[in-house]
Amino acid sequence: MGARVSSVMGRETGLGDLPENCVAAVLVHLDPLEICRAARLCRTFRGAASADLVWETKLPRNYRSLLALVSDENAVEQRRRLCKKEIYARLCRPNPFDGGTKEFWLEKSCGGLCMSIPSRALLIMGIDDHRYWNYIPTEESRYHSVAYLQQTWWFEVDGEIKFCFPAGAYSLFFRLHLGCAAKRLGRRICISKHVHGWDRKPVRFQLSTSDGQHVGSKCYLGKPGSWILYHAGDFVVENSDESTTLKFSMRQVDCTHTKGGLCVDSVLIYPKGFRQGKVFTTDRIT
Repeated sequence: MGARVSSVMGRETGLGDLPENCVAAVLVHLDPLEICRAARLCRTFRGAASADLVWETKLPRNYRSLLALVSDENAVEQRRRLCKKEIYARLCRPNPFDGGTKEFWLEKSCGGLCMSIPSRALLIMGIDDHRYWNYIPTEESRYHSVAYLQQTWWFEVDGEIKFCFPAGAYSLFFRLHLGCAAKRLGRRICISKHVHGWDRKPVRFQLSTSDGQHVGSKCYLGKPGSWILYHAGDFVVENSDESTTLKFSMRQVDCTHTKGGLCVDSVLIYPKGFRQGKVFTTDRIT
């Protein structure tokens, strides 16, 4: 019957003849990247792929509070005019907050919240004593500089963040590099003359939240010449409408020996299971 109708009408039906609201009802079950690919099929799919009902399902429940962090008071009216797809795209960019000292963004493929806290926003024991620590420029950090430890007896790095995380499970990592990366004749090299002491005792990581979660882990630092994400621990957020205070630390305080040659770039928070870069699994302390 359908074939006869097509013949009488003088044309064949196709995807473009589907009602746009029906296409949108299907697209809500796809992930963001698949929705963008589907938008290339035809005009109907392109219109459906821009519908608010599609992108609202991809945004975190507290997206309005996240958007408020990245917009000044003068942009309130402009923010109200954004469609849900534009809001998603805006939140997927690196968004500075807390006076520009930290950044958050949504991971494009899944919509999970990610966060980066640079070394300058961490409390590093002895950072003001240039006999031991220095900030050095580098192209290998999104912040264009890292904290470099030449030598110390007491190694301690602490941090704290208060944020309305969307509900879900998260993992916290320290991004570290043994040795100092440099370029010679256009090639990347690693200067490791200060690297020592990390094979004597493990580094201990601690993570705690304001709702009583506590995680401890430890590992030996290794693999000079590579940026590695050291997994400090996981935490769970159940209520996206309430701020979660997160405290974390990294220590190696055995004063029987010195240690040095370490670059501290940042602390990264990712949705649990998301991986970006080389990850080193630590041993959990019970």
